[in-house]
Amino acid sequence: MKLCYSPTSPYVRKVVILAQEAGLDDRLERIESNAWSEADPLPNTNPLGKVPALVTDEGEALYDSVVICEYLDSLHDGAKFFPANGDARWRALRQHALANGILDAAILAMLENKRRPEALRWEAWSTRQTDKVTRALDKLESEASSLGDAPNIATVTVGCALGYLDFRFPDLDWRGSRPALADWYASFSQRRSFQATVPKDP
Repeated sequence: MKLCYSPTSPYVRKVVILAQEAGLDDRLERIESNAWSEADPLPNTNPLGKVPALVTDEGEALYDSVVICEYLDSLHDGAKFFPANGDARWRALRQHALANGILDAAILAMLENKRRPEALRWEAWSTRQTDKVTRALDKLESEASSLGDAPNIATVTVGCALGYLDFRFPDLDWRGSRPALADWYASFSQRRSFQATVPKDP
């Protein structure tokens, strides 16, 4: 399988962590992509020009991260990352959506503040995004005891979201008023798959 990736994308990190936890990492051929370059062939794989994108052994292109994660989850015989049914499934999918929403909003805020020319920046837009992050973090704080220590689509994505905040928003004290979430992350982020995928600027 071929994985189009960026080393700083938290969505890519989610896919790679799941692959490592599922014992599938050695089946991924990594192809570094620059979604900001018009010369990059990434749109040939994903017309949206976004990473991650996966080309299966059969030649089918899959995107986005949640689709790729579910596909990888179908390839191994271990404990599944997407609970099959019942309350556990809906809790995991909801918490995944909440953490993915943190990533969506944080990336929009980062792009507004770092990539858009200063004269064109819209402060109210950035504040709207960071308010989303704050509310979602508060919700996760209230649910921290339900996250547990097993890797699944929720815990992996929550971990990637918190790691991204540390990476791109080092001055954001998200731990300050969220001790339960901070304690959970301090433990969960020690997993080998997380330690091996800590994002770094090229």
